[in-house]
Amino acid sequence: MKKVLIANRGEIAVRIIRSARTAGYATVAVYADQDLDSLHVELADEAVALPGSAASETYLNSEALLQAAKKTGADAVHPGYGFLSEHAGFAQEVRDAGLTWIGPDPETIRKLGNKVTARELAVAAGAPLVPGTEGPVAGGDEVRAFVEEHGLPVAVKAAHGGGGRGMRVIRQLEEVDSGYAAAVREAEAAFGAGECYVERFLDKPRHIEAQVLADTHGNVVVVGTRDCSLQRRNQKLVEEAPAPFLTDEQRRTVHESARAIAVQSGYTGAGTVEYLLSPDGLLTFLEVNTRLQVEHPVTEETTGVDLVAEQLRIAEGQPLSITSDPEPTGHAIEFRINAEDPALGFLPTPGPVETFSPPTGPGVRVDTGVRSGDEVSGAFDSMFAKVIVTAPDRSSALARAELALAEMRIAGLPTVLPFHREVLQAADFRAEGESGVQDAERFGVHTRWIETDFAATLEESAHLASALRHREHSLQRITLEIEGKPVSLGIPAALRTLLGAAAPAQEDTSSAAENDGVVTAGFAGTLVRWESEHGQKVSAGDALAVLEAMKMESTLTAPAAGVFSRAEVEPGEQVTAGQRLGTID
Repeated sequence: MKKVLIANRGEIAVRIIRSARTAGYATVAVYADQDLDSLHVELADEAVALPGSAASETYLNSEALLQAAKKTGADAVHPGYGFLSEHAGFAQEVRDAGLTWIGPDPETIRKLGNKVTARELAVAAGAPLVPGTEGPVAGGDEVRAFVEEHGLPVAVKAAHGGGGRGMRVIRQLEEVDSGYAAAVREAEAAFGAGECYVERFLDKPRHIEAQVLADTHGNVVVVGTRDCSLQRRNQKLVEEAPAPFLTDEQRRTVHESARAIAVQSGYTGAGTVEYLLSPDGLLTFLEVNTRLQVEHPVTEETTGVDLVAEQLRIAEGQPLSITSDPEPTGHAIEFRINAEDPALGFLPTPGPVETFSPPTGPGVRVDTGVRSGDEVSGAFDSMFAKVIVTAPDRSSALARAELALAEMRIAGLPTVLPFHREVLQAADFRAEGESGVQDAERFGVHTRWIETDFAATLEESAHLASALRHREHSLQRITLEIEGKPVSLGIPAALRTLLGAAAPAQEDTSSAAENDGVVTAGFAGTLVRWESEHGQKVSAGDALAVLEAMKMESTLTAPAAGVFSRAEVEPGEQVTAGQRLGTID
């Protein structure tokens, strides 16, 4: 291997470029139209345009990616995460073109990427499992049959892919048909295959992961565990390593079963074996992700292992640089920085990044694909940066994280930063007793904690309220010295003008609202389908339409009762934030 093409964009492309260049490889970036001036393009040795602005035309276009490799003389391809990273067909195309695929064998991706065959491998490896269907289900009737035998709730999951895409949790029988259809639709859009299977859904479980490395010499190492329980819409927001508050037996079971699954499947490369852990201690295998994970930095920070460098070694046919499971040192927490507005139900908020000022200091790492002046595109994932904080123990990591997130400044678009600041104050997450000592029994987060237990706190959050006021009044923060101390103030537009600090007002992106009966799009995206007919009588809260942006579907609901009149917008068409989608009379 001499030259590596990174078949990805943004933060992960930057991350791979840095490790590849450190290891002595030349790098090639690819870019969609809107990524022309992006950081990953600037850092790579060469860059090739993928004409187009949609994922299907660019980062999901295997032919264009292979042509870029041929044009630049790249002899290896690293897929990053997302896009084609778990696509066995693309891995095979790369190999058929005579290039090195930096990842598992295509057949291994196929077996483990299909959750049905992955379950079979997990059974053979002796991993813990909850009941599930033996294969994909054909429709709502088969889902209901499973429910009759095993009860509710159940999860309908895409058989191909992961990351929460193509997954719906069904808690009531009347949700079966709509939930199944939504899972299939998302699976087709995200992975090009709509097959879904069903399994028992554990209520209030933690999400536990094991990071695995396996080389072509038979070495299999479990690099460590992670907890990724803080999720919204099945998308992780906060992750930490090592997974806290596991018993010795639970940690041993995770390590041993993850290693057994890797051996059973003939795995090579970096991969993640995922589990769910119920409040009563039941551990069950969830899936295998045959790629690098977004949250891999917390493992790197607590083990000293560069996982991208290990991927490159494995692809070269070299043995791993470590031969046994490393003991973790310290504790690391990662905060994903997404272009989403937590004050508006985590609606996607693509737009310009006027200011990006990351925190610095001991134990603070920031992985990002943007700089001040860049733009977060609505065509791709909402995550554009990650803040990783490491300290000698979890309590110290929480304290260091508070300082880092307070220091961070992002202007130009709403982000989840205020949410992270609020989470750090939550008793369920801090798990501290009166003396400040952490207690496993006080650790109360689970995969639906944000939508359930934390919902009321989030609604009343001073952090979110401050961010919302700042946007609504087009505030700009300035620092004044009062009695010898610097004080940060939010200045309204009118006063800002008087002070000579005028700046362009920022548009407020709001959710669907009632304004003389007008129903508007809360964000820029694509109209997936209408849920209510033209002229239909609706009640407040009824579904009117489904919009998609940044790979997430959101339902537009009626703000009031009345007769709904649809705008002349067809499914598949793009809509802008604030665009009129209809009226309610």
